[in-house]
Amino acid sequence: MLNQIPLNIQNPSWYTGGEFGSIVKNKNEIDIRFAFCFPDLYDIGMSHLGMKILYHLLNERTNTWCERVFCPNLDMAKYMRDENLPLYGLESHDPVKNFDFMGFTIQYEMCYTTILNMLSLAQIPFMASERNDNFPILIAGGPCVFNPEPFADFFDIIVIGEGEEVTNKLMDLYISVKKNKKAFLQNAVNIQGVYIPSLQNSVKKAIISDLDNVYYPQSLVIPYSNIVHDRIMLEVMRGCVRGCRFCQAGMIYRPFRQKSPEKLKELAIKLCKTTGYEEISLLSLSTSDYTQIEELTDDLLEYCKPNNISLALPSLRIDNMSEDLLQKLQAIRKSGLTFAPEAGTQRLRNVINKNITEENIMNTCQKAFENGFTNVKLYFMIGLPTETDEDIIGIATLSQKIVDLFYSLPIKKSKGINVSISLATFIPKPFTPFQWEEQISVDETIRKQRLLLNNITSKKINLTWHISKVSVIEGLFARGDRNLSKLLIKAYENGCNLDSWDEHFKYNEWLKVITECEIDLNDYLYRKRDFDEVLPWDFINCGVSKKFLINECKKAYNAQITENCSQKCVGCGVSKKFCGSGDYCV
Repeated sequence: MLNQIPLNIQNPSWYTGGEFGSIVKNKNEIDIRFAFCFPDLYDIGMSHLGMKILYHLLNERTNTWCERVFCPNLDMAKYMRDENLPLYGLESHDPVKNFDFMGFTIQYEMCYTTILNMLSLAQIPFMASERNDNFPILIAGGPCVFNPEPFADFFDIIVIGEGEEVTNKLMDLYISVKKNKKAFLQNAVNIQGVYIPSLQNSVKKAIISDLDNVYYPQSLVIPYSNIVHDRIMLEVMRGCVRGCRFCQAGMIYRPFRQKSPEKLKELAIKLCKTTGYEEISLLSLSTSDYTQIEELTDDLLEYCKPNNISLALPSLRIDNMSEDLLQKLQAIRKSGLTFAPEAGTQRLRNVINKNITEENIMNTCQKAFENGFTNVKLYFMIGLPTETDEDIIGIATLSQKIVDLFYSLPIKKSKGINVSISLATFIPKPFTPFQWEEQISVDETIRKQRLLLNNITSKKINLTWHISKVSVIEGLFARGDRNLSKLLIKAYENGCNLDSWDEHFKYNEWLKVITECEIDLNDYLYRKRDFDEVLPWDFINCGVSKKFLINECKKAYNAQITENCSQKCVGCGVSKKFCGSGDYCV
């Protein structure tokens, strides 16, 4: 039981609970206690939309109390171990080891050791096989569960796909079997989207067909201190019509589905009134692909402007930015524009099926400059299949053309242009056309980074890149198998924790345990797989067929593009009854 926070602990509000909007129930009047666990620090977890949705969904059940649990920072974790204070729920301060469920949302491969740290703090055995009925049932969800095998031994249940309906079905089942764990697991396999690692059943992802009627919270927990995304987030759609061949989200979240403008405005007004937030962000994989974006922004601005509420539109596409939308953006957002060309040459953009041209890029930048924008951020990747040094140099060339364009235009230049390049290393992910590809080494990554840096000559262009060594571990777990569970435990025991934070990442320790556990990085990372090789995640049906993925991979090597599915059905395998991009899916 938490009595007080020591004065020397940073950010004590992360550990107290009691925020406006948090939900406290009488634990003697409920049947199920659920700990929703986010394997990262409070300010990251509190920014996550999925946690907000499921926290309120579960708490709307009269028989269930869901509490929030985040990973303590190092200072608080040390205090908890010194005082034998087990990991607790923020609402009650009760130990989570006494709850019925611990549900982890797994957003990023680099948080896997943090899961083990939280289990250790909770005084719960790592392996599901070592936990009896006195421990909570552990559930995992999130995008990383589309290859759950590296961490599957730690969980009782893994929910693959969209969790809103599955969560309620699991809670109802738990009550119906009178909290009998064995009976619960045996029956849970009958729910679409549920994978039981101990039973190793095949599974089809869970999917929501109607976004207008799916649960969405109408109030939020308001933190005492600043968090990363401290605003209202409105999910406007799920899925993506584009089909970029490197993008896992674009495949696993298919099909494309939208909320209506009327529903979104209704939610926006309710959330503004219940939270007091003064900023709304429209959330999706590609917001400008929302088919009623003009109508939606008009509707929202009609409410936002007189109430001094700002509107943010992240995830914009460079090839469908209208003049009208740019003018609205300039009126409501002064920070700049962010786009993702991903590759520096047209050939490589065709390989990855980005479906944007240099003309698209320059035309949109010209419109942006003419509407007063002076900051442009561009996302690129290195290490893509078929990439050459010419493609790397093309990133510098394209960025310079944008700078030159700005200075060539007859516009008022009260301040100079700033082009920021953010460079990531390509990591092959499951359920993408590039899932069979090899990943480039650390040395090759560094060489490519330096090549690009040496070809940037303008002070108007700023370059940043991800740490190349992190990509090794991320890539290892992205396509790993159950043999990696022992590696995770060993890495945690050697001090690896909060690996998604640069200051905590211990690459040398990772290399040490990789050697000790006889893990062959060449086998996991640095080789191209055959199309007929059995992959660790092949037991999952994500809706997109392997035939389609193979065909897209072959087209990539011919630099052949595939139209986006709002224009023509691409035959990806998604069921027609779910697809909202048109009446033509198979």
